[in-house]
Amino acid sequence: MGDEENGKKPRVLQMVRADGTDKNCFTFVLHNEDHTLGNSLRYMIMKNPEVEFCGYSITHPSERKINLRIQTKAGLPAVDVFQKGLEDLRGVCQHVLSKFEASVEEYNAQKDVTMEEV
Repeated sequence: MGDEENGKKPRVLQMVRADGTDKNCFTFVLHNEDHTLGNSLRYMIMKNPEVEFCGYSITHPSERKINLRIQTKAGLPAVDVFQKGLEDLRGVCQHVLSKFEASVEEYNAQKDVTMEEV
């Protein structure tokens, strides 16, 4: 029985730390996600110079979850890097959305002017 069936909210994020590691190395399990978020988030996190390693994997093609592993240089918690990566990715998405909406408005305005001339 799944979480949705028994009335619980479905799990979205899990944090897994291997034995013998500190807070600089975590694996984040993101449920109901795929390559779209995995690769984009990996790219944004790897831009951080304090990150030694960031990679993701899809556990199985029939499962909709990704494992995102982050390893940082000493002193910087992987959780902070993960959060910053999400915030940076959101900022990029907001920028793309605003540019797209502005282009649509410009196109529609241009189309209206062309229709009036006819």
